[in-house]
Amino acid sequence: MTIKLSTPLTLPCGATLPNRLAKASMTEGLATPDGIASPQLVRLYGLWSDGGCGLLLSGNIPIDRDHLERAGNVVLQDGKVEDAAAMEALKSWTYAATRKGNHFWAQISHAGRQTQADINPSPKAPSAAKIGLPVKFGIPQAMTIDEIHHTIDSFANAAKTCQDAGFTGVQLHAAHGYLLSSFLSPRANHRLDNYGGSLENRARILLQAVKKARALVGPKFPISVKLNSADFQKGGFQFQDSLQVVQWLEEAGVDLIEISGGNYEQAAMMNLEGLEAKEEQQVNRAPSTKAREAYFLDFAFAMQQKVTVPLMVTGGFRTRAAMEYALESGGADLIGLGRPLCVMTDGANQLLEGKIDELPCYEDKLGLLPASLSFLKRIQLIKAVSSIGDLFWFYEQLEVLGQTGKPMENLGTLRALICTERLRVNQPSWTVLRDKFCN
Repeated sequence: MTIKLSTPLTLPCGATLPNRLAKASMTEGLATPDGIASPQLVRLYGLWSDGGCGLLLSGNIPIDRDHLERAGNVVLQDGKVEDAAAMEALKSWTYAATRKGNHFWAQISHAGRQTQADINPSPKAPSAAKIGLPVKFGIPQAMTIDEIHHTIDSFANAAKTCQDAGFTGVQLHAAHGYLLSSFLSPRANHRLDNYGGSLENRARILLQAVKKARALVGPKFPISVKLNSADFQKGGFQFQDSLQVVQWLEEAGVDLIEISGGNYEQAAMMNLEGLEAKEEQQVNRAPSTKAREAYFLDFAFAMQQKVTVPLMVTGGFRTRAAMEYALESGGADLIGLGRPLCVMTDGANQLLEGKIDELPCYEDKLGLLPASLSFLKRIQLIKAVSSIGDLFWFYEQLEVLGQTGKPMENLGTLRALICTERLRVNQPSWTVLRDKFCN
């Protein structure tokens, strides 16, 4: 059978995605200070539902407010809502996000040792292994067995809460160095009990969370996992480990696995779609993969030799030709799109209807420096600041979409750097700059 972008995808649980395009998870930062879904999120995801993707994935929804991915996350404390108003807010969000008949899945997560210090100076982690970055992350504390069991229950409770709120599926975030990912990595997990040591032990928390979630939501509700193909670090989670974990996840009844890679220390997902990393890193991948645009497609090809569970590949896709090649060749069952949809919210529809053959690559036109000074990017600090500015440009577009329903076409990188939520601090100098440029 010829697989096109418009071909439906039936998952092992029996649910069907109406086409092969997915809006990848992107951090929004648009929840209320209490971690409740806001009208801005409702507006943003309504636009994406209208935009044509068969699946929308939410940004991080942490199960513990002491372990946020960033300020502005929607939070399900212990996997639950705190009151009826919070549940109604979730239902408003899911109603808007599914109004065109697409799926909307909640990405449930726990930041673990990648929790910023201003959120939690002592975050829980597999072990007390600090992150090797000059950034203000908390000093991790090794979890007790009781805390691990509570976390497993919280992931499962979150899946059930999301089902009750109208989400049509969930994704457990076990990639990018967050808690479940760090348990998988021997570089971050130094435990000597049943949750450390062998790969089977390091995968135990993830597999138990999947099993408990399945018991609560039943056999027909989609459960997905986002998994690193590798950490791309010496002594970390390796590709052969990932191949084995994928097989265990298939046996556990997972319906879709999204392939990604890297963490905050080794940001292989930089310049991909998750809007999470801090500067561009080139990982070892075949030239053919670069030519095909998809960053993790070669890993997916290898995984398809071991499992039949559908695989989603996100990162770098821009052309119809590359997307259709990935589907036709069997490397991917679902194509994840991110950054282009931060501006062209109906990009999926335009591809599906044949109006365009290529999504715009907005990052090619961004930068703090004019072309005449681009040589200064050889200086590491300037390169890093420029990369952060580009990243914040996408953050600000999501906020503008949530506020107004339209992207800001004339937004510059410097303006985004000043306006973005991450710099909305109380220092007078930033407040003056913010008000001057953003109002």
